[in-house]
Amino acid sequence: MRGWGYRSFRPLQREAAEAALAGRDSLVVLPTGGGKSLCYQLPAALGRGLVLVVSPLIALMDDQVAAAREAGLKADALHSNLEADHRGEVYRRLTSGETELLYVSPERLLAGDLVEDIAPRLALAAVDEAHCVSHWGHDFRPEYRRLAEVFGRFPKAARMALTATATPGVRDDIRAQLRLRDPLVLVGHPDRPNLVYRAFPRRDQAGQVLDVVRRHPGRGGIVYAQTRKDVERLAAGLASAGVSCAAYHAGLPAEERRRAQERFVGERLDVVVATIAFGMGIDRPDVRFVVHANTPRSVEHYQQESGRAGRDGAPAECVLLFAASDLAAHRWLARKDADLAPERERALDRQLREIGRYAVAPVCRHRLLAEHFGALYPDPAAAASAEGNCGACDVCLGETRDLPHEEALLTAKKILSAAWRAEGRYGTGYVVRLLSGKADERLARNGHDKLQVFGILKEAGEAALCSWVDQLIVQGFLDVDEGEYPLLRITEAGKALCRDEGTVRLGAVVPRAPKKKRTGSLAGAAAAAGPDEELFERLRRLRRLVAERTGVPPYVVFHDTALSEMAALKPRTPDELRSVKGVGDRKLDRYGPAFLRVIAGEPPESAV
Repeated sequence: MRGWGYRSFRPLQREAAEAALAGRDSLVVLPTGGGKSLCYQLPAALGRGLVLVVSPLIALMDDQVAAAREAGLKADALHSNLEADHRGEVYRRLTSGETELLYVSPERLLAGDLVEDIAPRLALAAVDEAHCVSHWGHDFRPEYRRLAEVFGRFPKAARMALTATATPGVRDDIRAQLRLRDPLVLVGHPDRPNLVYRAFPRRDQAGQVLDVVRRHPGRGGIVYAQTRKDVERLAAGLASAGVSCAAYHAGLPAEERRRAQERFVGERLDVVVATIAFGMGIDRPDVRFVVHANTPRSVEHYQQESGRAGRDGAPAECVLLFAASDLAAHRWLARKDADLAPERERALDRQLREIGRYAVAPVCRHRLLAEHFGALYPDPAAAASAEGNCGACDVCLGETRDLPHEEALLTAKKILSAAWRAEGRYGTGYVVRLLSGKADERLARNGHDKLQVFGILKEAGEAALCSWVDQLIVQGFLDVDEGEYPLLRITEAGKALCRDEGTVRLGAVVPRAPKKKRTGSLAGAAAAAGPDEELFERLRRLRRLVAERTGVPPYVVFHDTALSEMAALKPRTPDELRSVKGVGDRKLDRYGPAFLRVIAGEPPESAV
């Protein structure tokens, strides 16, 4: 019995699957949570031949195999982490023709010894995370550039490239590098309307992170930090505040990292504080928040990392804490690489400017992200947001405001004037104290406490001044030298702005508590039906027990959205339970009786 428990396709899924079934190449760009896996799983389920999936995410392959098997597919994976006896079983099933869906890493496929085994039956070669093939993408992997060599040995097999994040230039590069033949190009709208995006100046990193975590008690979340030291510090702070959390970075023992990942996927751990290495192999759909305690390296990275929230379609929150010093750190780390090619350095500079603009521009965050990937916002196909106010970001929720033009220009001139008078010999903190009118020994010794700009913006407060300095850096009016000391200096564009040549935009955080609208409350996921929160938590507990007993991640049993619908509708019979989205015949037979007993009031521990 095969099935996924869905009664309709998500946008572009049908078209992608039909192209594969017709033997046509395709490039499929769907946002995270858009259901890319179904595009290649369906051809495998229909018995048209072997489907090969190339994925760089070894840590995720076993979970993908488990999910495919739950849908009734004969799926396997081949990668370097397999034990010898397990690897032998996979080869036996593959050579006997049993395998319908095979996941491999690019390195494993490039070894070449699989070609003869898979060539006769291969109907589709799918490349997941296809942006990795592009020099202009954010996760370039050289091995991906060689995949076309292997695909050339399967001339009759259709090719499918899939990714969640690809600008028009990256899409062109994917087509060229994978040698897609007259491909059907399917590009979904990149917007994730269930996500609430917030971008704020970083002023108290640990406190700001804890505020977000406390808005989602007992729910899954990821906190990203830039360095191992930051990860350890933030994880320790959250743990001391009573948060169930763990640190994750490359400096930890492999067993400790594996245990943290397994506990997080298994819902025995609420929060992971990590470097960006964490999450690529995680497919937990019910992540309710993602916090970037430091600025990521590009908008593509941010879309990918923040996209790990709300993959089940329920509301989730994404918060970015920005400081211009993060951009300088990214640039410095990249330039330590002696092999950094000039075109990659230019691409990095462009990426840093773009993520900086996203973080500080007082413009709808949903609009900025959509337009970055070449899409219109609001989506012309969705009439609901005709006015362009998303109602789901700090700007549209009124938590960040755009300073009026004249006020922004005057404020910028005052800050630039102070930086000019400091002659590029001091850092941001010094200039902020100068503008705040906070005299200290250095200011007095330099005579800067006698300047006209001394205290000229003291009413604004240091937090706002630091944020405005960062915004002027992002817009190119100020610059930070990358020498031994980060010295702030005015640029030629800044001098021109002081002469009223040019325009500037400045945003300010509104000093009031954030609205609670669409911050990830489960009630928002099924507000119309009114889910029973207590029942929902009992169903979550049952799901965890079932998952532990069957050896699969909890989300493979049921997604949060399915549990939420159960808690709202309270089905009493198998037929009523079958009406819940995500409950197919296979899952109804395997799990239905236990979930119906808990809905009827039985404790989860006795229902398993």
